[in-house]
Amino acid sequence: QVQVVESGGGLVQPGGSLRLSCVASGSALRFYPMNWYRQEPGKQRELVAGFTSGRNTNYLDSVKGRFTISRDNAKNTLYLQMDSLRPEDTAVYYCNTNPPLLPWGQGTQVTVSS
Repeated sequence: QVQVVESGGGLVQPGGSLRLSCVASGSALRFYPMNWYRQEPGKQRELVAGFTSGRNTNYLDSVKGRFTISRDNAKNTLYLQMDSLRPEDTAVYYCNTNPPLLPWGQGTQVTVSS
């Protein structure tokens, strides 16, 4: 069974950047349309960015132009480059398919604060 491990989160000031990684084990990520989700305390998990078909991507309106999803099939890794971060981007970030079919990883905490 595929398992994912997210990493790369941390504390960053508004306007800063982070790159998140999602490494898969058990199968190749290229077989799955992978996505990034995030969840704030007390709120539902929301889809942030993802691959739809082939190399087509889609983004949450509030992150368009600031976040970029990519993947390295050779490394079996999914990335989320996050630039111009805002306090409202603070959340735990997860990777999964859409709809989510894989076991959820532990996520990686992103905190944007001065």
